[in-house]
Amino acid sequence: MSPGDEGSYPDYDGPTGQTRTRLPENDPYGGAPRRPTRSSSRSLVTVVGVVVLLIAAIAFANRGDHSSADSASGKGGKPATSPTAASGTEPVQTKSSGVPTGFAHTEQGAQSAASNYAVALGSTGMFNRDSRHRLLSLLYTSQAVDRLQNAMDQAYSADFLAKMGLDAAGNPPRGSTFVSRIVPVGATVLNYTDNGARVAIWYVGLIGMAGSSSTDPVTSSWKTWTFDLQWTGGDWKIASDSQKDGPAPVPGDDKAATSDEISKAIEQYGGFTYAR
Repeated sequence: MSPGDEGSYPDYDGPTGQTRTRLPENDPYGGAPRRPTRSSSRSLVTVVGVVVLLIAAIAFANRGDHSSADSASGKGGKPATSPTAASGTEPVQTKSSGVPTGFAHTEQGAQSAASNYAVALGSTGMFNRDSRHRLLSLLYTSQAVDRLQNAMDQAYSADFLAKMGLDAAGNPPRGSTFVSRIVPVGATVLNYTDNGARVAIWYVGLIGMAGSSSTDPVTSSWKTWTFDLQWTGGDWKIASDSQKDGPAPVPGDDKAATSDEISKAIEQYGGFTYAR
């Protein structure tokens, strides 16, 4: 993950009772006598309700693609399609240094790029100097690399790595597994032009050391990572980025896994190439 997260990263930042009042059969104010309540009216209301629901269901089933077009154009005040709905676009086929590249010059392409870049920047590769430099050069604009590289090298210092249980090269102790992963939960385009896009990625992150002697167990955190992307050199590149905490859901009642279980899961389950 990028520096800046507290504690884990460098300092980069039955019925109900009712009271019934019986009214007189004749209106005290001279009106016509009240008509007795008929049970058939309830049946009529029920029938009408069922018919209305049936009509609504038929209309929903038959709307087909027209409703999608109306929604996209804003007709009838309907909300637009969910920002993380699948577009049907195939995932990119090219990779550089294990990172997907060559994304489409579209909003969906920008979302895919930001999601995959977040995964790469949240990986264990960021804790090794050489692989970190490769990732920065691949994912950021040249201006951003010039601005960030030295600062990140200082942030991922030997002292910081030691606090994470890693040696100076970013390697874990023998018999232990260092975990650093990001899993995007959703993405949204905040702004888009032909030359740039601002995309926010909501994700859950995993970080820590899985091992019998670990004092820093793997924990999860929820954050939002916002990328300012530029279209340059036939692909999306990061010009700048920022993170903030949350939104985090209420923790469930899941039983925490053992270090061995976490280590095996990391080895058995690989990551994904994200595409819209």
